[in-house]
Amino acid sequence: MLAEKVEQMMEWSSRRSVIRMNGDKFRRFVKAPPRNYSVIVMFTALQPQRQCSVCRQANEEYQVLANSWRYSSAFSNKLFFTVVDYDEGADVFQQLNMNSAPTFMHFPAKGKPKRADTFDLQRIGFASEQLAKWIADRTDVQIRVFRPPNYSGTIALALLVSLVGGLLYLRRNNLEFIYNKTGWAMAALCVVFAMTSGQMWNHIRGPPYAHKNPQNGQVHFNSC
Repeated sequence: MLAEKVEQMMEWSSRRSVIRMNGDKFRRFVKAPPRNYSVIVMFTALQPQRQCSVCRQANEEYQVLANSWRYSSAFSNKLFFTVVDYDEGADVFQQLNMNSAPTFMHFPAKGKPKRADTFDLQRIGFASEQLAKWIADRTDVQIRVFRPPNYSGTIALALLVSLVGGLLYLRRNNLEFIYNKTGWAMAALCVVFAMTSGQMWNHIRGPPYAHKNPQNGQVHFNSC
């Protein structure tokens, strides 16, 4: 029975890095013994009617992490990544007394999950690198995160340079506007405002997505 479960999990992993599970699959392959593999489960609500933007952002990071593990040379049948969507496994949410999403949990190969097996998303955030550190602490499996290349910044810079170059070429016979002090002052103000914005602070400091008030337990989400 254990060999069949491992074989089935490996087959699913060969098709997609994150295995989608409903209530029956979760109880059979994650909760029920015997099991000699660890399972990372993301409990989420990705359907559009749920309007959970955080779930979509967390899912993107989770996919990056799962793909990094699936296509690494260290990949084995000791760790699997799964997801339970509320609309496909509401009974699982009820069984675990779970009333929020997204939530990441580790189900160890032996025994029941402990408190540390629930990822502290509110304090740490859901970046792939942070999830990888948490998984390494719980399973001793080291995952090196590989992100797909993002050329949007390079394309935007190339378009900006082309635009400026084209403008200078068209005005090549009259470049007096370059010495316009008002124009340079406005450009400097735009740079200052951008560098002092909340988005830049978040990018540099990397604060958690949300934090909990220790007095009343209310969750506050950080914004830009």
